[in-house]
Amino acid sequence: MTTTDRRAVLRAGAGIVASGALAAGCADGTATGGAATHPDAPASRTGAAPAPLLRYPAQIQHGPRDRPQVALTFHGDGDPATAHALLAAAEKHGSRVTVFAVGTWLDAHPGLARRILDGGHELGNHTLRHLDINAMPEADADAEIRGCAERLTALTGSIGTWFRPSRGARASPLVERLARRAGYPHVLSYDVDSLDFTSPGAPAVVRNVMADVRAGSIVSLHFGYADTVAAFPGLLHELDRRGLHAVTTTELLT
Repeated sequence: MTTTDRRAVLRAGAGIVASGALAAGCADGTATGGAATHPDAPASRTGAAPAPLLRYPAQIQHGPRDRPQVALTFHGDGDPATAHALLAAAEKHGSRVTVFAVGTWLDAHPGLARRILDGGHELGNHTLRHLDINAMPEADADAEIRGCAERLTALTGSIGTWFRPSRGARASPLVERLARRAGYPHVLSYDVDSLDFTSPGAPAVVRNVMADVRAGSIVSLHFGYADTVAAFPGLLHELDRRGLHAVTTTELLT
């Protein structure tokens, strides 16, 4: 994601996604999308799909800038050992994260769905196979969203609180519409990219985040990378030094 894409336009205390063409996401192509919750919706621990937050746009890039909170969001794929290590580190620190699971990853590691929720974290939809959903015909894109939602429902009883499309920093208008039809009122983006998927080394992951993070930021991170595991304790320490606490995306936006 470019520096321009990272800078959202703040309006009325809400995260407003900057207009323009679809931006490049992580090098692995992971996109940003999600569904925010209404304060009266079930708690995030239930994994229930939320009602829309009316003050936010269809695609959300960051939360309010007036509270010392950030959302650390993980793209759920890869070696499950990294997921267990990162979740344990977050819990030891008293932090909560949001995980966007790939459907085929859940097929291979079904126990991780409950592990995420039982740790007090949020679980969301990151498509079924992690393909370029913005380039797909409508029927195929719909199958990617619903396929992951079905797996989440089978494992947790819910489609999950958030949707993040794969391989693009934002959802196309078609994918945005399909996500909403599947039960995700918003597409969640991010304003800070850790670039951990490039395996730049743990210090670089921390520097990448801390260079752009601020109150209300939504940070893109990944399971499956050793550098992310090595960087995470230091990243949490640096956030503490800034007076920023990691919460679920629902907590950030409500």
